[in-house]
Amino acid sequence: MTGTPSLDTAAGAAVKNRLLWAAILASFVSFLDGSIVNIALPAIARDIGGGIVLQQWVVSGYLLTLSAFILTAGAVSDAFGRLKVLRIAIIAFAATSLLCAVAPTAAILVVARLLQGVAGALLVPGSLSLIIATFEGPEQSRAIGRWTSWTSVSFLAGPIVGGLLVDAVGWRSVFVLSVLPAAGSLLLLGRMRDAGRDAPRARIDVPSATLAALGLGALVTGLIEVGAHSRSGNTATLSLPVAIVLLVAGVVLLTAFVLRDRRTAHPLVPASLFRARNFRWGNGATLAIYAGLSLSSLVPTLFLQQVVGLPATVAALVGLPSTVLMILLAGRFGALAGRYGPRLFMTVGPLTAAIGIGLMALVREPAGALWLIVPGIVIAGLGIAATVAPLTAAVLGAVPPEQSGIGSAVNNAVARVAGLVATACVGWIVGGAITVPGFDRASVVTAFLLAAGGVISFIGIRNPARADA
Repeated sequence: MTGTPSLDTAAGAAVKNRLLWAAILASFVSFLDGSIVNIALPAIARDIGGGIVLQQWVVSGYLLTLSAFILTAGAVSDAFGRLKVLRIAIIAFAATSLLCAVAPTAAILVVARLLQGVAGALLVPGSLSLIIATFEGPEQSRAIGRWTSWTSVSFLAGPIVGGLLVDAVGWRSVFVLSVLPAAGSLLLLGRMRDAGRDAPRARIDVPSATLAALGLGALVTGLIEVGAHSRSGNTATLSLPVAIVLLVAGVVLLTAFVLRDRRTAHPLVPASLFRARNFRWGNGATLAIYAGLSLSSLVPTLFLQQVVGLPATVAALVGLPSTVLMILLAGRFGALAGRYGPRLFMTVGPLTAAIGIGLMALVREPAGALWLIVPGIVIAGLGIAATVAPLTAAVLGAVPPEQSGIGSAVNNAVARVAGLVATACVGWIVGGAITVPGFDRASVVTAFLLAAGGVISFIGIRNPARADA
């Protein structure tokens, strides 16, 4: 295959740049879906029925299969080749997006979203492992920073573009839009191939993969349903006892997975990953930080609409400064972390974000809320921009290139489950309904989680020169 470039850290600058942009666009597909579909939910329900139950499962069905298969997807990527698996994932995501766009009934739409989640499970870990396998050292941190900056554009553009498409063309066009970045990513990948293997292909332990998928699936479904029971205007589709049984089953199955994975000759999640200090402590920081980020992106938006009385579009605009700061600064902070090490940024960043969110806890009445919320969002956005790229670089930089797929998948699974747990607990935190006291409590909890992420990073993270594997 002479003349066909391969995936290799020794590749030329032009090839690396193409791979980086292919990874960015592949991730953009998944992130865009997460930010754009919500805006189409009312139109979907008006068109094909299903009410609030359909709206809930259009969102949670995707998250369910995404979370359930993300660990298996990482192992598949490492075993069969990152470029090969990423191409399959991109094509599958585009195909299931089109299936969503033409779905004639609510049931078919939910099935399409479940299938889309399986493809999504391969996209983000696959694109990140592509970066880890292509770049090294400070160059890797800069690449992750650029990946973070550009994928953040989806959170900024998604709701705005989605709203325009829904109003002008219809909700089905929202799913068609995902095909464009998918096609761009495939075009950039071209005929590039995975580098040759010196070691034999890793084997996937099917029982471990099954236990992981079933355990995460049961846990996520239980969290979604218990959270729905805790909210005002119960929107759960399963009874509370069934939801609790699923939660318990999820814990039991994941415990069985851990026990099985420790004994099998071909573990899905190699224990050696957690012997790397930055991987171990970085995932602990990820758990706290992403739980806080999930609350910080949900509760203020609900408060601004339901209590302050802002229209949805205006409420979305209030949150723009955080996204803009991420776009403008994440790449810069990634480069600085590559030069000076991630520990400082992973410590100061979450603590800064905690100060911003803590400012929101001072709200005492809806009338003056914006005077505290807007500055809080700006400060929190600065802290988040300083955190995300260094955090990703620290965790994945501790993973050997040949295990970058499963390393990325583990980190993504930790982030997803943290977000789902935090979201499921919103009803308990705010007291069943969004009020000023409930918003203040949620702000305190969010600030605590972010600060905990900073403290964990300060205690556990070591800069690369001193990191122990």
